[in-house]
Amino acid sequence: MSEYPTLLPRFLKYVKVNSRSDEQADRFPSTQREEDFQKDVIMKDLQELGLEDVHYNQKSGCVIATIPSNLDYEVPTFGLLAHCDTADFDSEDVKPQIVKNYDGISKIQLGESEFYLDPEVFPHLKNYKGQTIISASGDTLLGGDDKCGISELITFAEYLMKHPEEKHGKIRLAFTPDEEIGTGAQHFDVEEFCADFAYTVDGEAPGKLDWGTFSAAQFSLDIQGVNVHPAVAKGQMINAIQVGINFQNALPKDEVPEQTDGKEGFFHLMNFEGTVDHAHLDYIIRDFERDGLEKRKNLVKSIVEKMNKEFGTERIKLKMWDQYYNMADELKKHMEIVDLARDAYKAEGLTVNEDPVRGGTDGSQLTYMGLPCPNLFAGEENMHGRYEYTVLESMWKAVDVLRQINRLNVERNK
Repeated sequence: MSEYPTLLPRFLKYVKVNSRSDEQADRFPSTQREEDFQKDVIMKDLQELGLEDVHYNQKSGCVIATIPSNLDYEVPTFGLLAHCDTADFDSEDVKPQIVKNYDGISKIQLGESEFYLDPEVFPHLKNYKGQTIISASGDTLLGGDDKCGISELITFAEYLMKHPEEKHGKIRLAFTPDEEIGTGAQHFDVEEFCADFAYTVDGEAPGKLDWGTFSAAQFSLDIQGVNVHPAVAKGQMINAIQVGINFQNALPKDEVPEQTDGKEGFFHLMNFEGTVDHAHLDYIIRDFERDGLEKRKNLVKSIVEKMNKEFGTERIKLKMWDQYYNMADELKKHMEIVDLARDAYKAEGLTVNEDPVRGGTDGSQLTYMGLPCPNLFAGEENMHGRYEYTVLESMWKAVDVLRQINRLNVERNK
């Protein structure tokens, strides 16, 4: 029996709210539905629990709240963050389903759809024999990324507010927008948040501790073709689609997400649309080393330059920008924060998995903005698609870890 009876109903309530972000939007936060979820649902729940200074920071697009200290001395203030948006997959009318006491071997049908969670395809399911699996209906994502984290932060806050015997210093909470499109953290108001350090709660299985991430860049190509009738095309037509294909083929063919793992970086073509007259391509670049990221960026620039030179004009227009950097480079200066999380995991009987995350978190940017911010597990699995699921016991364990971090923070600063 869990100490957190409100966690599951809270999570089920949150995932039913569509809070998907939109990379193409020209507003911040990128969607009104995100902002409504923050203001109408999260803020209300925090206020009902009696937290202090619950407010919406318009500059950062964040709901901020404080768990007030119940100590008669000061300890470092730490922050906890979870993001409110969900990824670029259908998130309207989410129908969560619950499988209790999963047997570890059976396929789980997703609603009435043709899709299944199959332990032969997703072998990590076998780790959860006897536990409670929460998935969606096969038509949508679940939204556990990061409504697991939101639910855990608010459940943690609820526990501390209802159990004054559990001593704690001031703890700051932030619920952020637009993490999935990589733009939310750049607006974060670190000075107003006023924490000595923080953790995002946005990771995978219990034991996962992320303090190393990719360094990341993004670029787009706009290709202007020459469209003439195919009957007289020889020597005149320039097919923008074919130019895009030629560019893609000039990149290292094996350095793509589906053929890399571990610490291998990649080029990822995310979008390709066009006609003979014009084509548009969107890419991301990932590498764990800053030098590696720069080499990849320079390769892209050199291919574009070479192709344009062959055309004799700037037929391919390149836009490129950095997104975030490997936070390990900065967190190496603040390893006491990582050690605090490690010790909390171990105190809860977890095996710590510190493999660098093949992605980024809000903490990737926040760490470089002056708020050291590793990432803790939240129990998310198969994120960003119809096969997403979470495990109730993993979510309970995440709250246990937050309580343990608090205990160690208090004990070590008496």
